[in-house]
Amino acid sequence: MAVVITMPRLSDTMTEGVVATWLKKVGDVVKEGDILAEIETDKATMEFESFNAGTLLHIGIQEGESAPVDSLLAIIGQPGEDISALLNGGSAPAPKTEAAPVAEVKAETPKASAELPAGVKVVTMPRLSDTMTDGTVATWLKKVGDTVKEGDILAEIETDKATMEFESFNAGTLLYIGVNEGQTAPVDSILAIIGPAGTDVSGVAANFTAGGAVEVPKAETVTEAKAEVTAPVQTQTASGGRVFASPLAKKIAQDKGIDLSQVKGSGENGRIVKSDVEGFTPQAAASQAVAAPAATTAAPAVKPFVPAGEKFQEEIKNSQMRKTIARRLAESKFTAPHYYLTIEVAMDEAMKSRAVINTVPDTKVSFNDMVVKACAMALKKHPQVNSQWREDAMIINHHVNIGVAVAVEDGLVVPVLNFTDQMSLTQIGANVKDLAGKAKNKKLTPAEMEGSTFTVSNLGMFGIQSFTSIINQPNSAILSVGAIEEKPVVRNGQIVVGNTMTVTLACDHRTVDGATGAQFLQTLRQYLENPVTMLA
Repeated sequence: MAVVITMPRLSDTMTEGVVATWLKKVGDVVKEGDILAEIETDKATMEFESFNAGTLLHIGIQEGESAPVDSLLAIIGQPGEDISALLNGGSAPAPKTEAAPVAEVKAETPKASAELPAGVKVVTMPRLSDTMTDGTVATWLKKVGDTVKEGDILAEIETDKATMEFESFNAGTLLYIGVNEGQTAPVDSILAIIGPAGTDVSGVAANFTAGGAVEVPKAETVTEAKAEVTAPVQTQTASGGRVFASPLAKKIAQDKGIDLSQVKGSGENGRIVKSDVEGFTPQAAASQAVAAPAATTAAPAVKPFVPAGEKFQEEIKNSQMRKTIARRLAESKFTAPHYYLTIEVAMDEAMKSRAVINTVPDTKVSFNDMVVKACAMALKKHPQVNSQWREDAMIINHHVNIGVAVAVEDGLVVPVLNFTDQMSLTQIGANVKDLAGKAKNKKLTPAEMEGSTFTVSNLGMFGIQSFTSIINQPNSAILSVGAIEEKPVVRNGQIVVGNTMTVTLACDHRTVDGATGAQFLQTLRQYLENPVTMLA
């Protein structure tokens, strides 16, 4: 009996998927465990495995097409089996019917002006992160009238977390731009239209609705573009230049053992796309001279001249990241009842332990790494601090994912260390360094900023003695870490010189009571003042 395979939900935030590659074709025998296709989600490109055995009778979503979760992806059954009932079922989207010519389908559309002309594709504003509601076009790399090839970069889009390249799945002419440079538009609103040169798309643009489409049969209206959630893949050539490649091209190159630095890209600005890798031959590469791109040095920003005694104001447009930070912090401050607990920690033993640890070759542990490790261990003993508030229940997280606040040019991002309690000090140090570097270069992926259960914010390196932070919801607490100070302290009735550090815990009173927060800080202090206990 034939089985309907639907578009799977491969991540918690996925609402639709793009079929990057079909590894089976209609008529092929499929065994349980075979890889049917590679599906691009909002986070990564993943292999989709079949749980059924039989023959692939129907493909509902072609390569490069996107479709919502639970749409008809494929049908597997016995050779020659009648699947017409499944194709016409109410739960499956109506596929293209071979018996019905396109002209007949279009005749059923009530508004001729809203029809999608042949070969025309509507590109919409993509959702590039789980928190993204609007996107700003930072730069258009194509203009109306330009020829667009598959794999070309159409534009750079600024989200609430990063600026990402937006790559086309289609070839044709850029007929219409719906969002100009510097403008902001909601997710799913019309971004551009691609199609044959000279096609009139005024009706398409006028009748398109955000989140919907022009009034045409669903089988003919698809949003055929994608954005790379990850930063462009970069490899170094022998001459020191950079080679840009799409994630799919990189994966194919890895499978075939091809060195991307030897492949000539046909995409925008020499970008390597799928077809370049598939058509690559080592002999052709050997005959090509590798030209090193000239190094470019960014010119320093010119500061405006302000005559003495004159008033001057400069207006800086808020980035999507800054808008999102403002919105989320305001929501946190005014919805979660904050309160603050402050303690002073003796750091003399921590300083001695760090000095010893860093004598090990290729090892570099910071005081912040020690704080993160101590927090992870303290959270395991006080899981209520590692919680989340919901109106119907309080969620206690028994896994520890600590977010580490990192300042970047446009604001603040919080990359996450998953399962921090299972990491050693050196692992924490290496991961924090890697994520902080990605954050400052705007290469963090949304997946690397999701799922935190607790947050650490450290301004000690700037000489700040103590401060309070706003909780990074849905977390219930955030730790603010100040600088280590050398000052007189009383020990055993004697005044001596000691090194202390002030930390402040901001708590959500809905989930963390005062006594619970105080007990957490006591445990944290024990770990920091006796670092050897963190090695047990």
